Amino acid sequence: MYPVRLKSDAKLPGMQQLVTMRIQAIVDLSVVVNANTQVYPEDPVARLQPHSTIARDGFNILAVSMGSQTGTHVDAPYHFDESAAKLDELPLARFVGTGVVVDARAAGIRGRITWDYFVGLEDQLLPGVIVLLHTGWSAHYGTENYFNNPFLDADACARLIALGVRTFGIDALNIDETPDDDHPGEGFPVHHLIADVAGVISENLTNLQAIDFPNPLVSLLPISFEAADGAPVRAVAMRVQV
Repeated sequence: MYPVRLKSDAKLPGMQQLVTMRIQAIVDLSVVVNANTQVYPEDPVARLQPHSTIARDGFNILAVSMGSQTGTHVDAPYHFDESAAKLDELPLARFVGTGVVVDARAAGIRGRITWDYFVGLEDQLLPGVIVLLHTGWSAHYGTENYFNNPFLDADACARLIALGVRTFGIDALNIDETPDDDHPGEGFPVHHLIADVAGVISENLTNLQAIDFPNPLVSLLPISFEAADGAPVRAVAMRVQV
C-alpha cells in the first residue's frame, strides 16, 4: 500500500485534520507508445530515437516525435472548437475524479452506446465523476477492426452533460463514430457537445476490465502542452482507502 497524508476540512470551522489515504492498487489504463502505436488515420505516428547515448555522450536522451492525440490521450475543447478552452486553460480537476465504469461491451462493431447502458447508474452520475465507457474494443487495438469502434450516442451524451458530467473516457479510438469510405459518420456530435461545456474526452484507454473495485480514483493528467488541442496521458485507476 502507498500511504498519502492529506488535509481535509474538519467539523469545526477554520480547522483542518490530517487524513491518511492508502492507495491499495494502481491499474494502468494506458497503451504503450512506440513505433507501432496505432493512430487515427493521417495523424502523426510516434517516433522515438536515441538522441544521446551513454557510450557517446555519457548519458541517455530520447528524441520523441508524436501527435498530441497519440496513444492514450485527452482532448481539450479546442480540439473541435477554435474559440474553446485549450489544454492549459482547463482546471486540473477535469482530469481527476471518481470513475464510473459503464459496461458497454454489448454495443459491438460500430454500435451505438445509448442511454440504456446507463440505466441503474443514475445515482453515480454526479458532477465531478469520470465516465469510463468499457466497450472492450481495446482488444482490437493494432488491427484494422479498431477503426470500427462503438461510439457514444449524442442523446446519451447530452443527458450525461445535463447531470453534470464533464469528463468522459472510452477504450476505443474515438468516442464518436470513426468515418471511412463506407461510413460517413455523423459529424462528431459528441466531441462538439462536450467541447461546448468545456469538458474533456480521453480515448485509447485500455484494461478497463481490471477496475474490479468500486469508486476508483481515476487520473487522466496530461502532459502540460501550451495552447494545445490535447496531450498524451498515463491514465490510471487507483483503489484507495481513507
